[in-house]
Amino acid sequence: MGCILGTVACCFGSAACSLCCAACPSCKNSTASRIGYALMLLVGSIVAVIMLIPGIRHKLDDIPGLCRDIIKNDYVDTKTQAFSKEQCDSVVGFLAVYRVCFAMAMFFVLFAVIMIKVNSSKDPRAKIQNGFWFFKVLIMIGIGVGAFFIPGGSFGEAWMVIGMIGAFLFILIQLVLIVDFAHGWAESWVEKYEETESKAYYVGLFFFTILFYIISFVAVVLFYVYYADGDCSLHKFFVSFNLILCVAMSVVAILPKVQEHQPRSGLLQSSIITCYVMYLTWSAMSNNPDKTCNPGLKEIIAPSDIHNNTGVSGADTTGTSDGTFDWQSILALGIWLFAVLYSSIRTSSNSQVGKLTMTEKTLLQTDTGRRAGSDENLMGGSSDSEGDAESGQKVWDNEEDAVAYSYSFYHFMLFLASLYVMMTLTNWFSPSSDVKKLNANMASVWVKIASSWVSIILYVWTLVAPVILQDRDFS
Repeated sequence: MGCILGTVACCFGSAACSLCCAACPSCKNSTASRIGYALMLLVGSIVAVIMLIPGIRHKLDDIPGLCRDIIKNDYVDTKTQAFSKEQCDSVVGFLAVYRVCFAMAMFFVLFAVIMIKVNSSKDPRAKIQNGFWFFKVLIMIGIGVGAFFIPGGSFGEAWMVIGMIGAFLFILIQLVLIVDFAHGWAESWVEKYEETESKAYYVGLFFFTILFYIISFVAVVLFYVYYADGDCSLHKFFVSFNLILCVAMSVVAILPKVQEHQPRSGLLQSSIITCYVMYLTWSAMSNNPDKTCNPGLKEIIAPSDIHNNTGVSGADTTGTSDGTFDWQSILALGIWLFAVLYSSIRTSSNSQVGKLTMTEKTLLQTDTGRRAGSDENLMGGSSDSEGDAESGQKVWDNEEDAVAYSYSFYHFMLFLASLYVMMTLTNWFSPSSDVKKLNANMASVWVKIASSWVSIILYVWTLVAPVILQDRDFS
């Protein structure tokens, strides 16, 4: 019996992660764990999306005994039901999304605190980070169930403010990840061009650079036509100011001094950041409560429906929404998913963004220790590796000398990602007195437009910092 219980306990531990990756290409323990946490976040987000599906509340009523009464017989008026109408109402709509994302956020905050100062896999807490997946899923589910017992009251308003701050910070992290991806893309193709002298890589860089700038230019034109027309002076300022900033940013990227210190920086990165800034600008204007300056995609595509269809939230002059997500939310979730997955599978030691999540000491340990330790394991230099290879094990520990990433910061990033997906699914609107409605607010407009400005400042700083601070090593 003890042997059986021990085997079952092993399956609930780190073996679960190895089992999930057994059918996948060989990967490091650190990568497998990050993918596991990213999947937990993704599943929780899918649950939140399901709670916003129109008509889901009526589907609950169709289940006998769940949310509506059942008369046991025709003579005795005996009624039974599992949940009251109020309880069933609480599991759908924007407030349900708030509660699900609250559970995910609290889970990642808990682990961010637990994993502070974990330096290697020899730390006992690393076993918790890389194993015990069954129990971690139970913990998240338990927090989620408990979240639905939080009284309504001011929960929605308070959590919206926290969500707005967290989402703002995650937008900046998204920028760092996008910049890192753009740098890696450009450097990879430039290196291949120099090695092979194939013009295909040069043409590819030129093509995508022009493509991203064309997309940005078309976006600016559409903004002026549909979002900055007439008396929408604030939107005119947003579009014009961000356009000027993006042009200036692109010029800075190709300055001789900048190229001297960062020869791999160029217009490809600037074009991608320009696209991202234009997306943030559009997202900000789409949250304006004044619907005369915020027509919405449905009204842009079918303008004749503006005065006839009162059911479209974009045509509502009061700036309310039923909490359902639109194409803007889908695009935002696509960028969010890219950022989460990229942060999970990237190699920290070979990535500039790795410096964001790790200390200098850890990076030095990683550069020296991983070359000796991990390479030896990969070449079968240890009996453990040989045993794993024979048994078909494809996940190996690459953190004996130093962690491959900051456990605590990674969980903090997923905490912010939980808040970002919450704000995205609810369109950054604030709760109204009607629990099924959301109100547009100017606070979300300024949060998003400010994040676009901070994004430009951060990127320009990465360009000029080596020029200004020449006594520091930015390699």
